[in-house]
Order: sequence, then structure tokens, then C-alpha cells
Amino acid sequence: DALRMKVVPEVLSGKKRICLAITEPTAGSDVARIRTTAQRTPDGKHFIVNGIKKWITNGTYADYFSTAVLTENGISMLLIERSEGVETTQIKTSYSACAGTSLITFDNVKVPVENLLGKEGGGFQVIMFNFNHERWYINSSVIRAARLVIEESFKWANQRKVFGKPLIAQAVIRNKLATMISQLESVHNWHENITYQMCNMTYKEQAKHLAGPIALCKFATTRMATLVSDNACQILGGRALTKTGLGRVIEGFQRTFKYGSILGGSEEIMADLGIRMAIKGMPPSAKL
Repeated sequence: DALRMKVVPEVLSGKKRICLAITEPTAGSDVARIRTTAQRTPDGKHFIVNGIKKWITNGTYADYFSTAVLTENGISMLLIERSEGVETTQIKTSYSACAGTSLITFDNVKVPVENLLGKEGGGFQVIMFNFNHERWYINSSVIRAARLVIEESFKWANQRKVFGKPLIAQAVIRNKLATMISQLESVHNWHENITYQMCNMTYKEQAKHLAGPIALCKFATTRMATLVSDNACQILGGRALTKTGLGRVIEGFQRTFKYGSILGGSEEIMADLGIRMAIKGMPPSAKL
């Protein structure tokens, strides 16, 4: 409670910044493979943290690092303050530098045991609870961005003249727009349904009933984004490859939409998780 009372007001007021540090050079979706260690000091009052985290959003600017570490009892979550031994290096990506994507090095960082988030050895559960909300957020962002791209494509198809007619007079263009819109509206409706359930379930209920549907919804959403990006580029042509002018929205989307396909769990992991959760909840009596 003391840690919460200190950190939450600072972060929500904007005085301090925080990031989630889980991914490592050799551990992405397979969280269990993390190598960053946290060993207790002989007096039992601190952890000494050593390891590397990579591709951490906001890490460049963060004051606090919610970090997955290996302790004596398994994976744990520690809140590490920027201090001696913490070094961050910005990583250039296809997105904006404002994301603060970084490489983080922990070199004999001394962290009070009071900074444990949850129980020692219970970090995996903390990570999984957070993933549901992170994936929900990613879905929201991708759906909104895709809707804007479709709107821009529709406007352009109406105003662009080709062979003496509006571009939208071409059946192939109408088909592209129809496919984009139908896929977007499908995943948006699913996302709204999941959102309603999240607002009416406890964290424990969400972990049991929604982990699979959220994962599958994210898989469907990022697949939709891939199609929307491809079709929008074909509709706008060269303008979709130009950072300025009428195609700038489409250019930005086609350059960055793959973030949603990787962050928070890759498409392949999401698809597999969704089916595994369905199998887990399948009653033994369910037979043909």
C-alpha cells in the first residue's frame, strides 16, 4: 500500500513516468525464458538485479520499471526505480522516437524487497493479468487507426478520377472497400462485446473467461489491419508511400501497423492461446 500511495499519484499526475519491462533479447512471447535475476542480499532486505531488457516502450524516459525477474521461487515482478546501475539506451524503430523504445541494462541494482509486486514467485500471474488489458488497449488503438485509414481511402476513391470516371466506379475498388469495412466492423463489434464483459467481471473472472477471447480478438484485429493497410496502399497508389500530402495517414499506418501484430503477444501466440483456453474449458462430455 505504501508503494502504491507513493508511485500511483506521481505517475497519474505526470510527474514521473513508468514502463513495463518484460521482453529480453532471448525472451519475447515465451516469458518463462527470461534471464534477468534478482537475488536477495544476506540480510534479506534487498534484491540485487542483473540483466537486460529490450524493446521496452517508454523505457528511455521512465523513472520506474515494472520488471519481470527470476527470483529463488520463480518469476517475480519488481518495481525498480531509476538509480545507480540502471542504464537505458534508445532504440530507433519504424515508429516515432516519442515511444521511447529502449534497451535497459540492470547492473547490480539494489531494490528493496518492499518493491515486490504481488508475491515472490507469483510474477507470471501478475503478467498474465496485465496482458489482458494491454491486448485490449492494442485492439482499441488498431481498430481506431484502421477506421481512419478506411475513411481516407473512401474519400480518395470518390475524388480521384481514373479513365474519366471516379476511382470508386471501378468494381475492384468497391470490393476492396467492402472487404476492409466488413472486417473492421466485425472485429469492432467483438471488441465492444469483450469490453462490456470486462467492465462487469473481476480480474479473476477475466483471467478465466476472457483471456482466450481477447487473444483471438487481437489476432483477428491485427489480421484485419494487415488487409486494410494492403488495400489502402493499392487504392492510394504512390501517395500511400509519401510521408506528406494526401496519403500521409496511409503511409504512417502501413509503416507501423505491424506493431499491433507483435506487441503484447504475436499473432501466432494469440491464435494458439485462444484455442488452448477453449480446450481447457471444454467439458469432457462434449463429444459427437
